[in-house]
Amino acid sequence: MTKPTTGAFFAQAAISFGIALVAVTAGIVFLPVNGWVRAFLALGMLYTVTSAFTLAKCVRDRQDDNTLISRVDQARLEKMLAEHDPFREPAV
Repeated sequence: MTKPTTGAFFAQAAISFGIALVAVTAGIVFLPVNGWVRAFLALGMLYTVTSAFTLAKCVRDRQDDNTLISRVDQARLEKMLAEHDPFREPAV
């Protein structure tokens, strides 16, 4: 079983995401172009961020599903091994 992420790692990831988002937003705001180009870039950034969150959720869900399936298979194997008697006479 994997360990949950630490609070420090979560904080580092959240702060890093915040800094990157602020930096890109500032870059778009101060870019010497007209409003339509800024709006297009801002919309593109928003779409990229929401798509990244959706992809991360899908990857997490798939990993959770695989972990659950693996646990069920492991439980079945342990049950079969517990019930197996190597010294039992084979049925004739």
